[in-house]
Amino acid sequence: MADYKEMSEQDVLLLRRKLDLLLRTGKLLVESAADTNRIDRNMKRVAAFLGIPEDKLHLDIRWSMIMVNVSDEAHSFSKFQKCEKHGINMTAITEISKLSWRAIEQDYSLDRYEEELDRIARQPRNYKPYVVAICAGFACGGFCKLFGGDWIAFLFASICAFAGFRLRARCIEFGINAYMSMAIAAFVSTCLAYLTSLTDWSATPYHALLACALFIVPGVPLINFVDDMLDNFLLVGITRAANTVMMIGAMAFGIAFALRLFVMNDVTIDHKFSELSMVPHDPYYIYAIAAAISAMGFSMIFNIQRRLLWVVALGGILAVCTRNFVNFELGYGPVVGSFMGSFVVSLVAVKAVYWFDVPNHVLTIPSVIPMIPGVLMYRSLLGFINMHGVVGEVTSAFYNGVNSAMIIFCISLGVAVPNIFARRYIAKDRRRLLEEELEKRRQRGKFIEW
Repeated sequence: MADYKEMSEQDVLLLRRKLDLLLRTGKLLVESAADTNRIDRNMKRVAAFLGIPEDKLHLDIRWSMIMVNVSDEAHSFSKFQKCEKHGINMTAITEISKLSWRAIEQDYSLDRYEEELDRIARQPRNYKPYVVAICAGFACGGFCKLFGGDWIAFLFASICAFAGFRLRARCIEFGINAYMSMAIAAFVSTCLAYLTSLTDWSATPYHALLACALFIVPGVPLINFVDDMLDNFLLVGITRAANTVMMIGAMAFGIAFALRLFVMNDVTIDHKFSELSMVPHDPYYIYAIAAAISAMGFSMIFNIQRRLLWVVALGGILAVCTRNFVNFELGYGPVVGSFMGSFVVSLVAVKAVYWFDVPNHVLTIPSVIPMIPGVLMYRSLLGFINMHGVVGEVTSAFYNGVNSAMIIFCISLGVAVPNIFARRYIAKDRRRLLEEELEKRRQRGKFIEW
């Protein structure tokens, strides 16, 4: 490289612009809830398009900040980008991945790349807010059916979840803290579900309470946390874990406050939950329908493309039916069953991502969400709330809590493991393809390295 004195001010400004585009790409991925390995891969691919050599590029990706440095023996340029608005946008993750390849293959100019990046950032979500709220409600209704509720309880859970989901959105619009918004939404959903249990319309009146607030379940942060830890992005993984704990804590606080407000012991609701059977009473096709509804509902919350809804529905059916078969037919229990359900879905997704041209998590995460062990989570929560000093109460509460935590962890692990191992093999092919495309750009005279 030339001496620093020979580097004109225009060259420096151009490099700064490239770093800005690189950081804006990473910011959009972070704020759309991409896992850190994907953020790292996409940013390095964009850097290759921008003509920044990987051996001179240094990335530091964190939950709230991305830092990038380009340096050699004589020069060093650094830039920082804050990441503040965290949400889930699977469409944006998919579009950025496609853009990073398209920019190289079609020799995008910096202006055209910036236009495409701005288009993705400004692109409206695939579903209107009220449509998402309705589908989130049906997703929780699907949970209710998976837990053994009847169709009236399904309807009650859907209505209560819809109200809670819209309330959370309103709270966030008013500037209320995100965790407090979750607690308020869980509180209102639980209160409404309790009121529906006073009617005689449903033969399973308490099942709606189990499912009405599960739209808050942090499936994406949890699975990203496991991915990051296994990929050795420990700092981001720990931050994601803390965020997951805060979300679950907010949901638990809202539910617990509602239980105390209505003194639900008076209707022996804690005993009702402890008596709920974990063994399926409905045919497999009923559970398949409920799983498909839940998976598609969460897909809309995660802003997945419409063309993939039926794919995710099939994934949810595969996950739940595999879980039930391994758990009840083979007798290996819910922990192993949940792991196998998510493992099989993730294994199929390793191949399906090429059929549908989307990242792995777009297909896997919504598919495995219906396996969340809501009954055990509520048993544990009620066990801690309603302690009276009776021998065995702590043991029972901890047993249910640890069991539900193990199931959730195994769901995350089942999703992560096939994806990580497949990525090891795919990475070589992707690397070779990237080098081939860059060489073609050099031959076209379109590639100028920093």
